[in-house]
Amino acid sequence: MASSFSLSPTSPAAASLSASHRGPATQHSSASVGFRGSPERQALFSRIAPAYDNLNDLLSLGLHRVWKRMAVSWSGAKKAERVLDLCCGSGDLAFLLSERVGPQGEVTGFDFSKQQLLIASARRDLSGKTCYKNIMWVEGDALNLPFPAYYFDAVTVGYGLRNLVDKRKAMEEIFRVLKPGSRASILDFNKSSNAFTTSFQEYMIDNVVVPVASTYGLAKEYAYMKTSIQEFLTGKELEKVAKEVGFSNAKHYEISGGLMGNLVATR
Repeated sequence: MASSFSLSPTSPAAASLSASHRGPATQHSSASVGFRGSPERQALFSRIAPAYDNLNDLLSLGLHRVWKRMAVSWSGAKKAERVLDLCCGSGDLAFLLSERVGPQGEVTGFDFSKQQLLIASARRDLSGKTCYKNIMWVEGDALNLPFPAYYFDAVTVGYGLRNLVDKRKAMEEIFRVLKPGSRASILDFNKSSNAFTTSFQEYMIDNVVVPVASTYGLAKEYAYMKTSIQEFLTGKELEKVAKEVGFSNAKHYEISGGLMGNLVATR
């Protein structure tokens, strides 16, 4: 189930999506099936939503903006194309995609958290940028996307795949909705095979991320990150899954000393 959320009245995406749903839409549906812990995980992301952007800036020293621009560039999105930002959160990648595809393009920001989508919608309205009118926010399940096959020219995922309970199913859905020859660009924490990098990553989470998050009253919510990275796939494993579900090519790039990673998969 999915619901069209906070649509711009003039957005060309609004009409095209409503005509392409594989099933009926329910306004403000829960749609948390694909996430670890389901309602609990959805509640977690709703709780961190108000502080999410500030914490990203603080914890990455602003570098997350560079990584996200890299991810959008790797997606290959072009002017006037229709693109999807899956697990869009507060909209950072969706806004970058909007600028890239321009007023004639269409951007769908898709997430399971209504609170994150409310913030994304508010950020769009406050920005005053005309091009952002091409963004439509949709609340739904990443493992059951409400779009037909071959629908999008590019797909991005920023820090979302790691939190999905069935990563293979998510990759299958991304593959299904992509047009042949198009790319998916998936940015996330890197599960490194290097012991030093892993130790440094865990040290930073325990001694920087969690203490900083605690000042916002979110220590427990951010403590889950270490476990989620430990349970994630390595770059080689991500490449393997992508090829197994049908992508013709898949390459995982380690960035920022191996702390982050970006999978680029071509349908």
